[in-house]
Amino acid sequence: MDGGRRRLLYLKLALTAVAWGGTFVAGRVLARSMPHLVAAGGRYLVASACLVALTIWKEGRLPVPPRPQIWGTALLGLTGMFLYNLFFFGALGRLPASRTALIVALSPASTALLMAAFHREALPARRWAGIAVAFLGVAVALSHGRVWALFSSGLGAGEGLMLAGTLSWAAYTVLGRAVLRSLSPLAATTWASLWGTLWLGLGAAAEWSGFHASQLGWRNLAAIGYLGAVGTAIAFVWYAEGVREIGPTRSAIFNNLVPIFGMTAGVVLLGEPLHWTMVAGGVVALLGVTLVNLPSRR
Repeated sequence: MDGGRRRLLYLKLALTAVAWGGTFVAGRVLARSMPHLVAAGGRYLVASACLVALTIWKEGRLPVPPRPQIWGTALLGLTGMFLYNLFFFGALGRLPASRTALIVALSPASTALLMAAFHREALPARRWAGIAVAFLGVAVALSHGRVWALFSSGLGAGEGLMLAGTLSWAAYTVLGRAVLRSLSPLAATTWASLWGTLWLGLGAAAEWSGFHASQLGWRNLAAIGYLGAVGTAIAFVWYAEGVREIGPTRSAIFNNLVPIFGMTAGVVLLGEPLHWTMVAGGVVALLGVTLVNLPSRR
């Protein structure tokens, strides 16, 4: 990959982190006012409609995957769409958006461990150090400099749910590597989203009795639209491009930026206070991302 394409790809991955930072604000709004799987199902109805239209526009049709890849995209929909959203909304129903977002910083390490376990990918010490530095930056930002305080209260139900969500996202990232061998990032994401809509639709049916039309106020509709069009349709395609071009581990490191942007969205949209450690932690997290993605010496 030449330098120009690499810079554009890194910009897309950084913007993906911006978009996903906003999903914690939108998800927090929905998690406190709607049945969780109904909200997630609405997200993926919007996402699937956008992705199908975009695929037909860009590729002329929606390509049908080879039979093995049909099941591969079904697994992507199960791990990255159904399970992740089950845990994501469950955690946001119990925790503030910022604390929930912190746990996303564990996804690069989870992805690296899965890659090492299932694909025997060896990581140089520099990349492990980059993962640790980026996580430290996020921890500093979210704890206002008191990192030890994040762990003194133990692991509650909300933290456990988001940890499970992080593991399901790592599985989605690693599985995506195989699916992207025969499908474009756009087509693979579209099929995964369609499967995710199916799985979430079945789950939403079980919660339908708790849903009322009055819950679809403008804030909830805006949150669903944002989650579907920006947080899924655009961001997932760009993330899939990263997985195909630079691999799962190096793409996942950008998830360490999500909590920083999540807190920024909280300041701008929810009026949460801005602390100097958020800026300092963001700089450290960016340093970690840079360390992981430095070109390897030959």
